[in-house]
Amino acid sequence: MYEDSWYSFVPDHSHKRSPSIPQTGTGHRRRASLLQQPNGDNQPDAVEPLEKLLEEPDTPIGPPEPTLTRRAKSYSDFYHVVRAQLSKDKKRRKKTRERNLDALMVEKPEAALRSRKLPQLTSPDNELLEASQNEYLLYRDQLKMTERHLDRLITDANGALGLLTSLADSFRDVDTRTSLFKAQCDDLLSEERRLQKLADEVGTDLHYYEYLDGVTRRLNAPGASRLVHHEDFGEILINLDACITFMVQHPDYRDAESYLARYQSLLTKALHLLEVGFTNHLNRISAEVSKQIAATQSESARHALAYGRSEEMMLEADGLIANVQRVIRSCYDQLGRPIPGQSFDYYVNTAVNIFSSYSDLRDRDLRPITQHDLEVFKKETKEVNVETACRNFIKQCYERSFNEANLFAKIFSIEPQYNADTQSAYSSLKSQQKALVNPANVAPIALTLQPVLQSSELQTICNLLGWITNEYLLLEYDEEETQYSIHCHDVTIRLLVEHLWPFTDNCFEAEVTKSISKAPISPEHLKIMPVVNGVASSNAYPITKRALELLVMYDQSMPKERSQQSSPVVFRIVNETILALQRVEAQLKSTKAANPDPDPDLFMIKNLLILKNGLVSLEIGDVRAQPAAMQHFGQIWDALSPQNWLGLFRGVLGGSLSLGLWSSTAIITTVPNNNGNTNNGGGNPLRNRSQVQQMALEQDANEKLDELLRQSIYAFTQRWGTLLIGAARGGSRRGGGDGGTERELDEKLTTAFGGQPEVVAKLKEAIQINAQAQKEVKAERGRG
Repeated sequence: MYEDSWYSFVPDHSHKRSPSIPQTGTGHRRRASLLQQPNGDNQPDAVEPLEKLLEEPDTPIGPPEPTLTRRAKSYSDFYHVVRAQLSKDKKRRKKTRERNLDALMVEKPEAALRSRKLPQLTSPDNELLEASQNEYLLYRDQLKMTERHLDRLITDANGALGLLTSLADSFRDVDTRTSLFKAQCDDLLSEERRLQKLADEVGTDLHYYEYLDGVTRRLNAPGASRLVHHEDFGEILINLDACITFMVQHPDYRDAESYLARYQSLLTKALHLLEVGFTNHLNRISAEVSKQIAATQSESARHALAYGRSEEMMLEADGLIANVQRVIRSCYDQLGRPIPGQSFDYYVNTAVNIFSSYSDLRDRDLRPITQHDLEVFKKETKEVNVETACRNFIKQCYERSFNEANLFAKIFSIEPQYNADTQSAYSSLKSQQKALVNPANVAPIALTLQPVLQSSELQTICNLLGWITNEYLLLEYDEEETQYSIHCHDVTIRLLVEHLWPFTDNCFEAEVTKSISKAPISPEHLKIMPVVNGVASSNAYPITKRALELLVMYDQSMPKERSQQSSPVVFRIVNETILALQRVEAQLKSTKAANPDPDPDLFMIKNLLILKNGLVSLEIGDVRAQPAAMQHFGQIWDALSPQNWLGLFRGVLGGSLSLGLWSSTAIITTVPNNNGNTNNGGGNPLRNRSQVQQMALEQDANEKLDELLRQSIYAFTQRWGTLLIGAARGGSRRGGGDGGTERELDEKLTTAFGGQPEVVAKLKEAIQINAQAQKEVKAERGRG
């Protein structure tokens, strides 16, 4: 059934193979031990197996190791094959146990017991006792052996601990010695640093003395003027400044005053060399550019030569310009504000001289351009109109000022802003008045405009100022700020504040004197005429009309902040108008007629109300060409408090009050103080009240206007109340009424306040109140 070789398989143990050579047999064989020697000739003697310990070895748990078994030739031989296989497995397990004991390399306890010679006992009891104690004796021997081993471990541990202790003591000793050594080294290093610092200080201080000879030779050399074109000149200035500062800070050093004076002298010489070099450089540029500007008539070519070519030639000497900028920035910051320092005066004097040389050069080179602009301006004033010519001239000057500012910033590396400090760059440039316009010199614009505006109408001046304010001071909400708009804003402020606003105020003062203060009283204008087209001011006195016109013009030409906050011009207009109206009132009352025409009180009420209404309109910024008739009369009338007139008239007519108490100044003098008492000023109440009233009237034109308006209304209502009572008494005797007097009153009020029914109603109400008060006073006197 199978081959015979399969049945007769016998393992070949005669030939041993090297463990490194893999086996190619088909059967599963055990791998040779790695501890086996490669050559079998010098094999050491086999180690005797250890005797079994008393403890029972662990029996391996698991299936037996797989082996290749022979296949029985027939079923009858199966019994023998199984038996042989079981015997092989038993031998293999035994070898495995013996191999585990080999790792211990200790002698088996059973062998030790067998080899031990026990004393021969003479009796069987001793033998039995010996046999029963074998196990305990074995454990005793094992415990002794363990004790010896542990004693040895304790001895070794104590020895190691002693060694570690000695090492720790040694380390502590070394640490102490190294700490002392480190402290000594630190002391030596500190001393070295101190000596090094002292040496550096001595060397540094000595440098400030040794530098004098070298810099003196360099600045006094024949070619010293060429130093200003190199960077070394900047280092010389820095070193000289440092030496001066050192000598000032150490006045107790040897020869400090002498060295300070010599260093200051050298700094002055160096700055003078720079100033001379920059002036020579400007003169070389001017010799070329000025001739070309004078030779051409093209505005674009002149502009290119004045700014493009001039800038290019000036910046060619980069070393000189850099040294000039270093000197300028030593005394000014980016905005031209002064920077205090030890050598500030020396640098400022040089900077002022450099600015002066530069301004003279630019004014001389651009004189043909400025002359041409003046000629064009004079021609436009004659051929076009003054306002248009002024606008064009201002625009042209602003453009040139912007170009000059850019060129100045590139050359000197600063942008001077307005500064009231006399040592600032702005003040230095402003003191050098030239014909050329620049950010600090706007006087040429004003000097050109003022002679032309002086002979023009006041309305033209106001229109021009209003245009300048709206064009350059007030930006639209969607308009972006640019460098040009910011520059124009700053220049406009200087032009208006320093020149045009004072000039305009003087023009208004002259016009007020001419048309109001010295205006003659014409009889044909005294009579109150009917209102025209419902305009309340149409029948006002001419002086009042002119005052309103001046107030409107001034408000349109000035910003609200200037026209509404204690403006001297507005005060002058109102005050002079009041004085003029008082003169007219005095002339009307001088006739002493029973029923004068026009009524002086009604004349004052009419004109003062119109003037007051105009002031209120301007204060809220609501100025219209044709405003609503007396739209603020209700506010004015409420301020007069007519609700209390009945009691007031009754007191006045009864003799207990005086007219002077019916005023705002009288109210001021009777205000309760913190203690609840009225403050009459102490002393004489009437005298104090009169003084306060006079001071208030002199300081506030509005207060004066309100005071006169109250007095006129009271006088008018009192006189007409008396006329109505008299007419009513005479009509009752005749069996008629007072219709004639009332019709006359209606005619006068309608003529003066046509189209203003609220004014007529208020005045009639006041008259009726006054008349009722007079009746009650007379009735009380009759009962008394």
